[in-house]
Amino acid sequence: MAAKPSIPKGTRDFSPIEMAKRNYIFNTISDVFRLFGFEQIETPAMENLSTLMGKYGEEGDKLLFKVLNSGDFLSNTNDEELLSRNTNKLAATFCEKGLRYDLTVPFARFVVMHRNEINFPFKRYQIQPVWRADRPQKGRYREFYQCDADVVGSDSLLNEVELLQLMDEVFHRFGIRVSIKLNNRKILSGIAEIIGETQKIIDITVAIDKLDKIGLEKVNEELRLKGIPDKAITMLQPIILLKGSNREKLATLKKILKNSEIGIKGINELEYILNKIDTSPLRSGLEIDLTLARGLNYYTGAIVEVKALDVEIGSITGGGRYDNLTGVFGMPGISGVGISFGADRIFDVLNQLNLYPKDSLQTTQIMFVNFGETEEAICIKYLAQFRTAGIRAEIYPEAAKMKKQMGYADAKKINYVALVGETEIEAGKITLKNMITGEQQLLSAEDIISFINK
Repeated sequence: MAAKPSIPKGTRDFSPIEMAKRNYIFNTISDVFRLFGFEQIETPAMENLSTLMGKYGEEGDKLLFKVLNSGDFLSNTNDEELLSRNTNKLAATFCEKGLRYDLTVPFARFVVMHRNEINFPFKRYQIQPVWRADRPQKGRYREFYQCDADVVGSDSLLNEVELLQLMDEVFHRFGIRVSIKLNNRKILSGIAEIIGETQKIIDITVAIDKLDKIGLEKVNEELRLKGIPDKAITMLQPIILLKGSNREKLATLKKILKNSEIGIKGINELEYILNKIDTSPLRSGLEIDLTLARGLNYYTGAIVEVKALDVEIGSITGGGRYDNLTGVFGMPGISGVGISFGADRIFDVLNQLNLYPKDSLQTTQIMFVNFGETEEAICIKYLAQFRTAGIRAEIYPEAAKMKKQMGYADAKKINYVALVGETEIEAGKITLKNMITGEQQLLSAEDIISFINK
């Protein structure tokens, strides 16, 4: 007996109903990207390892899927090198390519390679799978999709405003209630500066980021363990516990950070964003959150994160402002701002809240029963007419027993079945059967098209 087939750990098959849901997510996000003037690009699944290596840190490099060179990849290796079992050295010899780890580094490579063809500022979006040789666990996969949008070649904060509006529009269309959290790296740098711990900014932000999960006492304890002195921790308290409206928070921060040039610059940037948003308010809640510190090694200005309000789950979208995207490829000084939608988490939220529109999950709208060769020929003409009218229609491929054909329609959740037998042919009409109510009507093709399209 043949062994049961399987797929690699950390990968998934998607059924037709799951694909309908995923396509609804991707199509909704794509529609909004285009609505805001973003243009789609794609990059290869494989990149040269020289493009990928060294861009994600030592741990990230270990998670790259490397692709063996085709042909005799051992020809340039001697026995001594093979016996040394030096994995990194052998991989460098055997592999010149790897699967992309994210969409950001390939995008940076794309910008540099196509700089003479691109109009700056360049507004790009990309929805493609990425691969990571991570340990698979619940909610973490080795193959998953990213949905990214970036504006590069512009320092204008109007880009941040538009991305906030874009996110708000996406979640409004999904019907997901969200809270959009906003912070600025410059404010965090200013806080570290005024408490005299500039070198410890990462340790400080990692600790305060856990405030909601572990509470203030544990946060302070972690700060002490990281070597932050009590005096600095005391100075941090009013900042960590900052309350009030967004405007009140900024007013308080202006007093606290008055002697920090970089901190005041961050406050001014957030004020600009709030002023612009006020002219066209978001439907989602927008909250300045000083504990937000995602991607601190990467982001240089605004930082944004989106949380679903009605489901316990991590962030479902995030992003921020970064500098020097393309510097690693010899094209310095290209600033940008970008966001990434977590398609898999959005999928989970929509499932839990049952927010998929019914029409987004429908496949075939009407199926023609196959009674035989004569009836089949007439049904084929009707099928062409229905499809021209934009109705998703199919015919059962053989003249099987009625029970089998109806079972097929029922299993596919097809709402309507068309019956074309001798009586219908003589009348030049079709019997339309509602598979939910069982009701049948003798109608013209035109009437059925009009009815279904309504």
